[in-house]
Amino acid sequence: MFDYQIAMTVFLFGLCIGSFLNVCIFRLPLSKSIVRPRSSCPKCGYMIQFYDNIPVLSYLLLGGKCRQCLEAISFRYPMVEIISGLFAVAALYKFGLSLETPVYYVFIACLLVITFIDIDHRIIPDMITLPGIPIFFLASFALPDMTYKDSLLGLLAGGGSLYLVAWTYQTLAKKEGMGGGDIKLLAMMGVLIGWKGVLFTIFVSSFVGTILGLGVMVYTRANMKLAVPFGPFLSVGAVTYIFLGNEIIAWYFNLL
Repeated sequence: MFDYQIAMTVFLFGLCIGSFLNVCIFRLPLSKSIVRPRSSCPKCGYMIQFYDNIPVLSYLLLGGKCRQCLEAISFRYPMVEIISGLFAVAALYKFGLSLETPVYYVFIACLLVITFIDIDHRIIPDMITLPGIPIFFLASFALPDMTYKDSLLGLLAGGGSLYLVAWTYQTLAKKEGMGGGDIKLLAMMGVLIGWKGVLFTIFVSSFVGTILGLGVMVYTRANMKLAVPFGPFLSVGAVTYIFLGNEIIAWYFNLL
């Protein structure tokens, strides 16, 4: 039975983690410490007090503005906190009180940071993906449906498949089409979701990316050379596989 008191506690915990994720999203691309100094207003530099740093609630009480300069604070801060909280509850609902829940939640939290950094800066930080490969390889031993062979095959399928695509495009087009960050990201994903998850992720991310990319180009009247970050789409594919992968695959084969 799903315990709603536990779920609320987990949601509040996810909100707090989301607040930390916002710090990572803002500071990692700038090579700043994520520990100190204390968070401050990006407009006036006012050091945010603890009572103004309560996830979501402080944003609402302050009307989305800095207490000192009254400049608007981006809605993305509470949005990331809420998303983080919802994923914490979703992991609990899907996997229950097991080791799978924290493993997948930490993985999704990393993807949230990567997604927003890639949107803002068109980069995927090596400081997340490179340590993430061995860390999530070890974490995969806590997953009952994963073996070390699945994890290693996922690593090869993830890093190798995108490397082959990137190499082929560069060879034919004589220019870089896919960054190395995407390759390392999919390699990190592969060690936790395996080769089947990698194939699913590539398919879903390519499909979603194509549809949204075409929509953006039509809306903005941009040409076909519009650069679109691929990290967020890979993240969507991987998260979809974690929560709905088996159901979608079963539905697909039933259609056939």
